[in-house]
Amino acid sequence: MMNIDGYTQSGNHQGGLEGASRHSREMATWQPNPLPFDVLLEGDKDLIDDRSRDAIMNDGYASGAVSIHKDNIVGNQFRLNAQPDMEALGVDDDEWSVKFQETVEARFNSAGISIKNWFDASGVNDFTMLIRQAIGTFIIHGEVLGVFEWLPEKRRPFSTAVQMINPRRLSTPFDLATDPNVAHGVEKDSYGRPIAYHIMKAHPFDIRNVERKHEWKRVKSETEWGRPMVIHVIEQLVTDQTRGVSEMVSVLKQMRMTRRFQDVELQQAILQATYAATIESDLPMQMIAEVMGGSPDAPNFEASALSMLSSIAKHRATRELRLDGTKIPVLHPNTKLNLQQLGQPSGTGSEYEQSLLRHIAAGLGISYEQFSRDYTKTNYSSARASMNETYKFMQSRKKIVADKVANYIYRNWLEEQIQMGVIPLPKGKNKNWIYQDPFILDALSRASWIGASRGQIDEMKETQSAILRVNFGLSTMELEASRLGLDYRELLKQRKREQETVEKLGVKLSDGAEKQVVDKKPSSDEGNEDSNKSDERKEGEDE
Repeated sequence: MMNIDGYTQSGNHQGGLEGASRHSREMATWQPNPLPFDVLLEGDKDLIDDRSRDAIMNDGYASGAVSIHKDNIVGNQFRLNAQPDMEALGVDDDEWSVKFQETVEARFNSAGISIKNWFDASGVNDFTMLIRQAIGTFIIHGEVLGVFEWLPEKRRPFSTAVQMINPRRLSTPFDLATDPNVAHGVEKDSYGRPIAYHIMKAHPFDIRNVERKHEWKRVKSETEWGRPMVIHVIEQLVTDQTRGVSEMVSVLKQMRMTRRFQDVELQQAILQATYAATIESDLPMQMIAEVMGGSPDAPNFEASALSMLSSIAKHRATRELRLDGTKIPVLHPNTKLNLQQLGQPSGTGSEYEQSLLRHIAAGLGISYEQFSRDYTKTNYSSARASMNETYKFMQSRKKIVADKVANYIYRNWLEEQIQMGVIPLPKGKNKNWIYQDPFILDALSRASWIGASRGQIDEMKETQSAILRVNFGLSTMELEASRLGLDYRELLKQRKREQETVEKLGVKLSDGAEKQVVDKKPSSDEGNEDSNKSDERKEGEDE
């Protein structure tokens, strides 16, 4: 022990950081595991993933959280909004740009909603359902895994297809267990860049494919000319992280506790609604049976009691004796009927459950109101604030997961479409142009994705805000339409068709409606209402 400027230092704690202190009861036994992240995942990842999946399948709140993610990120249709980078391509041709966007979007979005499910190698999911599946997989496993297949079938409009794979199948083969360049089934180069993925041919617990579950297929991350062959999306927490971790890992304990708490509360409620009935009398048991109308020859007292209750039920006066609609049993003289409640109040209310749900909601990036579906203590301002926080989180997840998976699929599809000669290219360019520079196809396949609508609490206020943003140049019709889950080009085309129909039929619509929406003052929220009430009280006092 030594003293430096009046401060006593002991042990390994040489600084002034409380997080490194070992002298408090809370910190003395806190010794985190110092192993590298990949090593920590060796024995825990599969268990975490299995628990996350079990929670989603058996817990209503967890299942609802997954649905909230899917509905707020993807929505009912995930559509392409092609935005080729003209400056990066070195092309100054607006006419070609418009033609390219229209052609690409029409072909891709039509294929995406086709009932033939062209983008899914298994033929089960359309494009939107693939992206929704990717979101669900990311929540459970913390990663999304898929491989591209080439299906040159005559019935197909294109050969590019993606096969989504359970991340549990990505693992290291037995003969590569000691290879330092292979971790969790991912083979890397000296810089840590994935160059190949080792995928088990069957799920390790698939009893229908016992032989194949010990066979692996090595899939290169990309072809020699740069075409991606594997989709592997993770969000690294640390630099040495190879595999993803479920977002539910930090709240799995609370989810389990919430389920147990609800089960106990339900059992307690059932007990509190249950009563035990006893008959009290000073007479001997045999005499009680005879007085109660039971037969002396009855095998036991229970049979005698049932006989007595049956005789009571036959009396007309007893059947008609009621209090507020409830029957009153009439017993024989010197007999008492006692009802005893089995359960007792638990002493814990809904506040404890709300505390658990708030913790879980915070861990999943969702507002408490959306997670619990409890809006009883919510006004416009708080609902708007919570919605904004959820929206920011969902937008980041959209960019990291949904958009990235969609970009993989769109890029490979566009490459094939260009080689097929069905996509217009700039003047003087041919289909080999995209291979002259690896950056060309990246710039050409640049896009944004129109997913779920942001949602509106007060449509009037938010519509006015959108109009003002567009009028003052702070936003565009494309951005505002995408927030509603719409494509502004389709909106304008439809508006044009509607205007032509109105003019053709000579229908008279109200004039100045748009100006009324902009000029009308927003309806007062709760704060303004309180202020108005205060002013009214003040005027009353002055009078």
